[in-house]
Amino acid sequence: MPEEHSQTIMAVDELQAIIQRCQILEEADFKGEDFNLFQVAGQKCLEDGYAAQLLEVIQNEKNKVIIKNMGWNLISPLVRCIFMYKQEDDKREHCLRILDQLAQLCNPKELFLGLLEQIEQTSGEQVCKTVMLLLQPLQTVLFKLQNKKAYSVGLSLAMIMNQLTPLPVPYTKQQIQEDKLGLCQCCNAVVDFAKPFVNEVVKNMEKSSEYNDMELKEELIKFCMKSLKYPLLTAQLEQLEGIEEHPFRRFATEIIDILWNIGELIPLVFVHHKGKGPHWENQEFADIEQKNSADSLACLSYLMFVQNFGVECFPVVFSPSYLLLCNMTHIEVLLKRTEESVLSKGLDLFESCLLRMEDNSLLHHYLEFRDFINVPQDLVKIMTLCPMEHMRKKSLNILQLFIDKFDIEGKYILFRCLLKTSNHAGVEGYIIKNIKDQIHLALTEYDNIWFTGHHLISLLDLVLSLPEGAETDLLQNSDRIMASLNLLRYLVIKDCESDSQTGVWTTLGKIEQNFLKPLRVGLNMSKAHYEAEIKNKKENRKEAQSSNTVCSLTVSGEKMPAMTTGMQLQVLHSALFTFDLIESVLARVEELIEVKTKAVMDENS
Repeated sequence: MPEEHSQTIMAVDELQAIIQRCQILEEADFKGEDFNLFQVAGQKCLEDGYAAQLLEVIQNEKNKVIIKNMGWNLISPLVRCIFMYKQEDDKREHCLRILDQLAQLCNPKELFLGLLEQIEQTSGEQVCKTVMLLLQPLQTVLFKLQNKKAYSVGLSLAMIMNQLTPLPVPYTKQQIQEDKLGLCQCCNAVVDFAKPFVNEVVKNMEKSSEYNDMELKEELIKFCMKSLKYPLLTAQLEQLEGIEEHPFRRFATEIIDILWNIGELIPLVFVHHKGKGPHWENQEFADIEQKNSADSLACLSYLMFVQNFGVECFPVVFSPSYLLLCNMTHIEVLLKRTEESVLSKGLDLFESCLLRMEDNSLLHHYLEFRDFINVPQDLVKIMTLCPMEHMRKKSLNILQLFIDKFDIEGKYILFRCLLKTSNHAGVEGYIIKNIKDQIHLALTEYDNIWFTGHHLISLLDLVLSLPEGAETDLLQNSDRIMASLNLLRYLVIKDCESDSQTGVWTTLGKIEQNFLKPLRVGLNMSKAHYEAEIKNKKENRKEAQSSNTVCSLTVSGEKMPAMTTGMQLQVLHSALFTFDLIESVLARVEELIEVKTKAVMDENS
């Protein structure tokens, strides 16, 4: 007899011997040694390829009590063997049937813990495979559990989601199609696993309008909240050409359906505005969950208001401004993140809410809410700091959209706030251009008190000034200075001195003192400094053997990367060009003021 065959027969014989010994024992008389011997012999049968014989032993009615008590020990070796065999291998099929039999025959509590332990111990590439393999037996066991069923369902879902969370979420079309780790498939398998428990909650709610058994419902809400944070918060959820059924869109639809069916969708959408979370049985959990659920709730709003998941369930009684108010907390949460997949959702949600509104319809009172001040400041940070150009451009477009929606007083308050907080010359220049547009409307189309008269004078005090007087870094502040000069030029041309609707003529002395004179002094100083730098560089280049000598240069207080003398000269000439540009507009403004002032004096003389 071949040695290998002999060893196999030994493995099967050992198992049979243990089975026969245990068959004559009462259930209460099983010892730890019996469990160990059964596990070792069963594992050896599996590893030696004799799953068929093991299946026969398990299916034998005489062994029912033994399998009920000891069978759960086979889960770990069984899972290893299933992954070892190829899909079409008969031995794999035998192993799968053993798994199914164990789910039917084993002590539910013991098998439940064995299955969870197996899921907990898996990692990396094996996670999704293991979860999908064990979902069906786990579901079977959960139906059999009488005590603590809701707790066990919650524990199962939490364990599964905790194991999935470290896995990278496929984002590109190719990654989603490849689904290398099986995450897309696994997420939808998990939601299918949860459906019978959702149906159980729904049936109980239908039986009684005062549904009191909140435990299972709470566990399902927790699962949905975790799913919203991962994978949906970072997932690509746009329709992708060539993918007939987008796995994450399907998953999102299922999560929204669960929340709707158990009556929690609308309460969760408005949870932050009400200032309280959903009803939780356990107050301690409620406090923790409220603190940690911001990302999940933000993602939920994105799904509903941008992707229109569950929109058919949504009441149409709310005004666009109220919806914006409810979503500003969520928008702020998303805009504080740096990942493109999350940040883009925040921008899309903000844009979607704004596009529902008419221009000039948002009342200035909304600026009393903290989020309405914080969110535009977050937009400014994205516009100025985000490394992705398309995100910076989109943020700028949305900021303009936000400005357009406010009433006149709202625009005025927002401009003041952004001028004081943005700390970026480019943004300040952009706001000043918006102020100029509003003044133009006030002078040509309709009267308003906010962009004429004393309110405008107060605003011009912020605009027509230099942060550090003549010492201000003109190069770094050039965008703001040019915008301010262009605004002043417009006011001098458009506003008659006799009317002085804008107040520019009545405060001309102050403007000259705080803005024009220090600007002229600063320009002269800056030009002299840069011209001297250019002269030095040219002299140094003559002395050097080559113009390719590398040295450093400081511009606007920032040390530039190492450059050749030729490159440095280019930078210095560029700075001089900026100063010339500012000086030409300044000269034009001074000329216009002089001409108009002289004309008025001539009229009066």
